[in-house]
Amino acid sequence: MHQATLWSRPWAVLARRHPSAFLLAAQLLSLLLYPSMDDTTSGRLLFGAVALVVVPLAVWVVNRSPSVRWVAWLLAIPAMLLTIIGVLFDHPGLLLFSASLEAALYFYAAGGLIAYMLHDHDVSADELFAAGATFTLLAWGFAYVYFVCQAWYPGSFAGMVEPERPRRWLELLFLSFTNLSATGSGDIMPVSSPARVLVMLEQFAGVGYIATVVSRLIGLTIIRLDRR
Repeated sequence: MHQATLWSRPWAVLARRHPSAFLLAAQLLSLLLYPSMDDTTSGRLLFGAVALVVVPLAVWVVNRSPSVRWVAWLLAIPAMLLTIIGVLFDHPGLLLFSASLEAALYFYAAGGLIAYMLHDHDVSADELFAAGATFTLLAWGFAYVYFVCQAWYPGSFAGMVEPERPRRWLELLFLSFTNLSATGSGDIMPVSSPARVLVMLEQFAGVGYIATVVSRLIGLTIIRLDRR
C-alpha cells in the first residue's frame, strides 16, 4: 500500500503541474487506436471508448484555465451519454448529435487553453504542452465538424480511393490535420460548398494560431533564455 502511494505521488504532482500534457498524450495515443476502428460494431465501441477518455480530459484541462468550467460540463455530459447510447443501440443519429457537442467542447477547450497561454508574459512548461494540446483540440474539433457536414450534405468530401463513398473518421481527421498544419496532401478534397467553407475556416484558424499563439510562445521562450 505504501509503495503504491509512493508510485502514484509523482503522477499526482505531474498532473497538477502539467495537466495539458495528459490531454496531449491522450490525443496522440488515440491516433494509434484509430486504425483499428471501422464501420463494425467493435470499431464503433472502440471509438466511443476513446471519446469517453478524451472528453473528460478536455474538461479537466479547461478547469485549469480561465474558462468557466460549467459550460464545459454542459457540453461534455450529454456528449458522453449520447455516445454511449448511440454506440450501444447502433443509432447513427445520436452519434451525429454527440459529434456536434464534442466539436463545440473541443473548440471551447481550445479557446480556454489559448486564454491560459496568453494571460501573462511568462512561459511555463505546461504552456508549451498546452500549445500542442490546443493544436490537437482544434484538429479534432474540425474533424467532428466535417463528420457532421458529411452527414447533413452527403458527398461533401471525395477521396482518391473510392471517391463516392462517405469518408471514414480517420480520413476526416487526416484532412483536418493536413489543413490545420497547412501541409495539404490533397488526397481528400471538399466537394460541396459548405465543406469548402469549413476547410477554408480551418486553414485560416491554423495560420492564425501559429502566427499569434505559437510564435508568441517561441518569442517569450527566446527572451527568457537570453535573460539567463
